[in-house]
Amino acid sequence: MPHATPLIATLVAGICLAFLAGLVAHRFRLPPIAGYLLAGVVIGPFTPGFVADQKLANELAEIGVILLMFGVGLHFSLKDLLSVRAIAIPGAIGQIVVATLFGLLLALAMGWSAGSGFVFGLSLSVASTVVLLRALQERRMVETERGRIAVGWLIVEDLVMVLTLVLLPPLAGVLGGTAQTADVDPELTRALGIGAVWTAVGVTALKVSAFIALMLVVGRKVIPMILHYVAHTGSRELFRLSVLAIALGVAYGSAKLFGVSFALGAFFAGMVLAESQLSQQAARETLPLRDAFAVLFFVSVGMLFNPVNLIERPLAILATFITIVFIKSAAAYLIVKAFGYPRTIALVIAASLAQIGEFSFILVVLGVGLDLLPAVAQDLVVAGALFSILVNPLLFMAVDHYGARLDAAAAQEPDGSTAAVLQPEEAAEDVPEPTALIEHAIVVGYGRVGKRIVERLRAAGMPVLVIEERAGVAEALRESGIEAIGEPAGGRGVLLQANIAGARWFVTAIPDAFAAGTLIEQARAANGAIRIVARAASGAEADHLRQFGANHIVIAKEEVAAAMADRLLSGEARPAREEDGVQGELNLAAPSSL
Repeated sequence: MPHATPLIATLVAGICLAFLAGLVAHRFRLPPIAGYLLAGVVIGPFTPGFVADQKLANELAEIGVILLMFGVGLHFSLKDLLSVRAIAIPGAIGQIVVATLFGLLLALAMGWSAGSGFVFGLSLSVASTVVLLRALQERRMVETERGRIAVGWLIVEDLVMVLTLVLLPPLAGVLGGTAQTADVDPELTRALGIGAVWTAVGVTALKVSAFIALMLVVGRKVIPMILHYVAHTGSRELFRLSVLAIALGVAYGSAKLFGVSFALGAFFAGMVLAESQLSQQAARETLPLRDAFAVLFFVSVGMLFNPVNLIERPLAILATFITIVFIKSAAAYLIVKAFGYPRTIALVIAASLAQIGEFSFILVVLGVGLDLLPAVAQDLVVAGALFSILVNPLLFMAVDHYGARLDAAAAQEPDGSTAAVLQPEEAAEDVPEPTALIEHAIVVGYGRVGKRIVERLRAAGMPVLVIEERAGVAEALRESGIEAIGEPAGGRGVLLQANIAGARWFVTAIPDAFAAGTLIEQARAANGAIRIVARAASGAEADHLRQFGANHIVIAKEEVAAAMADRLLSGEARPAREEDGVQGELNLAAPSSL
């Protein structure tokens, strides 16, 4: 090879092998994540053949974390975050304490010191951002109550880990390692007279508070203003670039200037941008890159795993795995239940947290560097992460299956009562009352397309129910007299609530053909006689939707072409008047990108 290209080689090997292994995993009905992890093992340093650059892979994976948290922030608001603080703060802290305690006991059983056990337990207590959010997004749970609790819990864990990474170097000497106080200004410590540890705590708290205040006071005005200015240039390329610049720039700047994590900085950038009307478009623009780099995260985890550890340390790996998947998730479940939340919410939170990831690696590497942990601790954490990530989709499948059984049992109750199936506090959240509408049209999505469909149907006198995952939009629709459900259409019980069995039409007005295909399949399974109308951007998408049971498919570009031709042939074409502006042209071209 004429030039050294480790970045290109790592990207190509990681993505290509992840694709092939993901296909094989899908063929054997395994989660695609299993294939991604296997691809990482294959190109890692512990197996023969090509070895990718591990440092570069980790940095590429970090970009995926940034884009993922930015996307989640776009679906959040400060109100959403504060609404779950009563459970997220004590829940996350309580679960960290329990996991740390069991990690400490495991370390003591292996003959390590108490200080080593404390750090080892902390590394097992924090969940992976990527794994948790991918699981929630696949099930369209991010904007539901359980999704908000899980994300709020994740943010608290993030803040605790940021503080831990700052405090560990000066505390290392107390815990039995080699203390490092280079990050704490000696002059400031002497001036305050409170010691290096408390100085580090105070400085960290001030930096995090300053960052949050800056984002909520200045960022809420500046970031949406920048995006709106770029949108008015009319350049989609510049708009896409501006979204990436905001996500990556704020994440990097927050880490360098304020010491917070990339993930936390990106989340707040997305959250302040969520107040803009362009937030949904911004989310769509980051989606392809987000998915690609998220895959590289799983590849990077696989690269860390040495298969020899399965032979040399099977019992230690098994104990670590049990602590992560069972002990930690059981603690989360009991905490959520103790706060009076339904059984199904507690199960979702428990499944969400039954894994570890990026912060665990950072913490254990720091612990080894400070002589707090033996080198074998890194092997155990990596093995625990790999197997917990592998099992996590199966846990979610079990939770989904259990929830579906609750719904089915509730639907069979003759009077609609759920007392025999659910505890009293669960009924309201899990099985809401179905709509009284019959022979109605269910419209999924209330964007520019969905809005016009609803207007035409109501004008024709047809009863309509809208499913729109943006809760604020659904609330506004209900205030205007239109029945609406403010949850993702694929959420458990949503179609039941929309009375899919009694509906006449099912319309998917969302632009995502993959998501629409899943919804169409669910609707067809629930009501074999329902008429299904879907939108598509191409013939390939139309074929995809037709396979899932759509009766009528509207291809945007073909409809625009037909409308323009009809106008010309009917003799109604006329020059645009000055008062028409350019809006007419934009409306004709827009449907393919709505």
